[in-house]
Amino acid sequence: MTTAFTSIPVLFRNPPVYGLSRITNSLFISNGEAANNKVFLYANQITTVINVSVEVVNTYFPDIYYIHVPVTDSPHSRLYDFFDPVADKIRNVELNQGRTLVHCAAGVSRSAALGIAYLMKYHSMTLANAHAWTKSCRPIIRPNNGFWQQLIQYEYKLFGKTSVKMVQSPLGVIPDLYENEIQVMVAL
Repeated sequence: MTTAFTSIPVLFRNPPVYGLSRITNSLFISNGEAANNKVFLYANQITTVINVSVEVVNTYFPDIYYIHVPVTDSPHSRLYDFFDPVADKIRNVELNQGRTLVHCAAGVSRSAALGIAYLMKYHSMTLANAHAWTKSCRPIIRPNNGFWQQLIQYEYKLFGKTSVKMVQSPLGVIPDLYENEIQVMVAL
């Protein structure tokens, strides 16, 4: 049996932060500005764009299919309802030799959470591993706490167990993956 990380090839050493970040051969994450950049879209052979925002308006380019998932970047927003449909769409695009770009305003919270959900569902990654992989490809990701709680619920639904838990910290409740970061910040 191979680990989840061996199923996805290493794609580059210095991942882009502001352009399109390649998560798998068929999944990219970006911010709204990059998602509206015709050169980025065509150079990366994007066939489907999923806009996970209420504030970004897409420029529609020929031969690209657009989907709008109107969710605000609030811990109270129900992104969970879109985990399966978006993951399924990314998978279907992949099976048809296409490529999907998932974007929100900054490419940090909403799009990252949906990309992580896809990795859990279709690459059998734990939440902790899916987050680590996505962060290695796009270092600025940081889903909000509400999305973390929903991702934890989703992981439990998929696998019957969780690899991440929410814990109390000096800065409030956070995913346990961030505990070391918070300790360093508080120490400074």
